[in-house]
Amino acid sequence: MSTILRKLPPAEAIGLRTGARHSLTELYRPADLVVLGLGVMIGAGIFSIAGEQAATTAGTGVILSFMIAGIACLLACLCYAELSSTMPTSGSAYTFTYVIFGEVWAWIIGWALILELQFAAAVVARAWGAITVGAITNFGVRLRDEELVQDVLVLMILVLLTGIVALGARVGLRALWIMVSAKLLAIGAVIVVGLAHIDVANFGDFVVPPKTLDTAPATVLEIFIGESQAFGWFGIFSAASAIAFAYIGFDIVATSAEETVNAPKAVPKGMIRSLVIATVIYLAVALVMVGMASYTRISVATPLAGAFRAAGVDWMVHVIDVGAVLGLTTVILVLIVGQTRVLFSMARDGLIPRGLASVSRRYHTPTRVTLVIGLVAIVLAEFVPVLTMQQLVVIGTLFAFAFVAAGVIVMRRRMPHLERGFRVPLSPLLPALSLVATLWLMVNLRVLTWAWFALWMAFGLVVYLLYGRRHSLLARPATPDRPTHGRHRR
Repeated sequence: MSTILRKLPPAEAIGLRTGARHSLTELYRPADLVVLGLGVMIGAGIFSIAGEQAATTAGTGVILSFMIAGIACLLACLCYAELSSTMPTSGSAYTFTYVIFGEVWAWIIGWALILELQFAAAVVARAWGAITVGAITNFGVRLRDEELVQDVLVLMILVLLTGIVALGARVGLRALWIMVSAKLLAIGAVIVVGLAHIDVANFGDFVVPPKTLDTAPATVLEIFIGESQAFGWFGIFSAASAIAFAYIGFDIVATSAEETVNAPKAVPKGMIRSLVIATVIYLAVALVMVGMASYTRISVATPLAGAFRAAGVDWMVHVIDVGAVLGLTTVILVLIVGQTRVLFSMARDGLIPRGLASVSRRYHTPTRVTLVIGLVAIVLAEFVPVLTMQQLVVIGTLFAFAFVAAGVIVMRRRMPHLERGFRVPLSPLLPALSLVATLWLMVNLRVLTWAWFALWMAFGLVVYLLYGRRHSLLARPATPDRPTHGRHRR
């Protein structure tokens, strides 16, 4: 038991053990981190999620749902900010857990992050293909076989973005700046034009009377209360759980810490600023959505586009299409970057094959692991019905959130001497509230999602016991290896 609970010393998490811990080139500055966060948090969902949740779950109170979800994610973000400022490493929650709770728990979090990021890349790529096909047909182009075109487009975007990440972080950063700027312009147009077509009467009562649904309880919480409900305060909080999926992604900013200039100060600022900006943007779009169309008349399939068509502003449909395509493109790009950095850290620690921690001498990036991630994403997107598994992405993320919140409390007590570039205010109260909020979001997930998650984690534990435990660098005495031929060993 002592071997699987062995901990990574804090000095080794952020410094040198047997080689270069910081083997990735410093690239990002505070503004770059904000763009990185907005790149992954603002996708196509900004044009649909408010309408979907207003029509089916929260009514006009969906605006409150966005506020609640934003606050819950901000609490988690503050916890990530403190740990990132203390341990600015590419492993993010995986490395935090390694230092605070021990190796087996670090593996479990790393395995959950693999589920989150790898599935997310495939899910978003598949959604990108569907939205791109829809955008093409909206421009009047007829496609003989839409499904085939979608498959080809998904393959092309994953190959392209994997190549961009593999060729160097600087190339990906430049592309990200251009695409994020363009999609923010599209969102700005939606907000400005939409405000001119708001009917105040559509807001009505913020809390719509609750309604019991004639469906079997599907989430953990619904099983506890014995029925399915919508609208009312229950619906508002339930919608907040679904909306939290839109905000998820600020944690990926933490994976860039090792490549960030003055990371202890810059990473917390980048994460918090990007989340606050994303929350304001989502609230503005939600306000426009609910104001343009009553929640009782919203089209669930195309809520925002339908509202603009109803208002006679058909050209805005094309703006929404372009914004959605660009939005999902940046999401895929950042997800691949985040997944690369997590697996790179796990490989560098020996828990997965160390060859994946190889850094290209030419491109100064972990090219090998990037190509593996891209290949797996292509297989999942092309051959697995990933769109039915979106909640697996959410549960993997929330699982990491819970450990990070608990980690702030534990680290404050066990390692008060560590230098922190940022401190969560009112600790341990706010980290405890973050833990409670995370658990609330988790019980609003489907029971089937929990079952699949349990199977994934059980499989991961077997992999650890058979491979990771024996190949971990902490299982060997430290030796002064030096980086050679572009391969950096810690």
